[in-house]
Amino acid sequence: MRTTEAAPAALSARERAMLLVLCGAIFLEGIDVAMLNVAMPVIRADLGLSTGTLQWVMSAYVLGYGGFMLIGGRAADLFGRRRMFVGWLAVFLVFSGLGGLASEGWQLIAARFVTGAAAAFMTPAGLSVITTGFAEGPRRNRALLLYSGTAAGGFSIGLVVGGLLASVDWRWVFFAPVLLSALILVGALASVPKTPRPDRTGQRLDLAGGLTVTAAVLLLVLGVERAGHASPLATAATLGAGLAALAAFVAVERRSAAPLVRLGVLRSAALVRANLAALLFSAGFFGFQFLVVLYLQELRGWSTLETSFAMIVIGIDAVLSPTVVPKLVDRFGNARLISGGLLLAALSYALFLPVGADWTYLAMLPSLLLLGIAFALTYGPLTIVATEGVAEEEQGLAGGLLYTAFQFGAALGLSAAAAVNVAATASDSAAARLDGYQAALWVPFAAALGAALVALPGARPSRGATAPEPEPATAG
Repeated sequence: MRTTEAAPAALSARERAMLLVLCGAIFLEGIDVAMLNVAMPVIRADLGLSTGTLQWVMSAYVLGYGGFMLIGGRAADLFGRRRMFVGWLAVFLVFSGLGGLASEGWQLIAARFVTGAAAAFMTPAGLSVITTGFAEGPRRNRALLLYSGTAAGGFSIGLVVGGLLASVDWRWVFFAPVLLSALILVGALASVPKTPRPDRTGQRLDLAGGLTVTAAVLLLVLGVERAGHASPLATAATLGAGLAALAAFVAVERRSAAPLVRLGVLRSAALVRANLAALLFSAGFFGFQFLVVLYLQELRGWSTLETSFAMIVIGIDAVLSPTVVPKLVDRFGNARLISGGLLLAALSYALFLPVGADWTYLAMLPSLLLLGIAFALTYGPLTIVATEGVAEEEQGLAGGLLYTAFQFGAALGLSAAAAVNVAATASDSAAARLDGYQAALWVPFAAALGAALVALPGARPSRGATAPEPEPATAG
């Protein structure tokens, strides 16, 4: 039976200001990553970096972000969401600026690692400010969809802005986020409300759990990132060490009186499905973008700026997420939207599989446009389902789990696509490179289908509800 709900009350001026600041922060994180993606060739030429060193400039951020996300999310719950958000935003600002001042590869790598770690503490804190500041139901859903649309917009706009800034001086790719961070920091101090210090009676930061899970995620992401560059033995050893650290983490959490990750939270089928689907969707999304950039720049000879403008159509999700998607969520529910979006992503990748050496932009446009629509249908509803029904004191943890899944998925998709591309490219000829791209494009296609298979069980029993699991009365 369909649920009828009153229209959500209008946001107060303070709530609008707070949401604007938090959306600004996730926009900052998206634009920072995207600008660096398109500026990498210019950075390599100016600093004289080897391919291996250049890869570590990207990997360092992923390692910092993915490695500290869970402990960052839990820290927000224990030490105060506003405090963690504002404090780590300041760290993000400082080390982004230091990256722009780097004159050696190792300096840039170190700055990117700390910037990623700062984002790992800042992002789940910001998300949990929203999920605790808006009551579960239509108001929170609309806030989260606006938030997710802003994140997508940051990445899309960053592709173009990064190309423009890199054409002037690549250092502005790092200095521009400093200026934006400063504005957001001032806004956060004025608009994000102070809350009483969390009651940590009987609770403490689980250092043993934090160390083991951070080691596990760092080693697993490192193993995935190096899969296409290191020997099979080294990769297997790194992944094995990561799995051993993960097993140690589970053992620690089972015995801990105040665990970093309460394992009972994973009994929610909706939460587990959302995180697995997020991991696979992210793998396909980032793997596909990586291959398209290589195809356009290496095979077709397009400039950085031409590539940026070609891919900006994916940014349609930034328009759809806050406008159309809330209405679709009200009508069909989150689970059905997620499943439909994942199937649409698979269709997008399938249409690009037969890419040729002389495809026109119009031939590529359907894939890019469908991917933007798929992102809009998937990303925001996944965020809602992954945080829905979670107790307020564990909202930071829920955000940390979700963003860890997204980040690990990105590393997995990039590594798998790169590894298949290298293995399938027999020579440096244009025909061989095209063969490599065509083979590697099966990776995002398979990832999207896998994500859809994970999500579909949640959509089947849904009859007009907004999530696949039983929900509070406000969500119907």
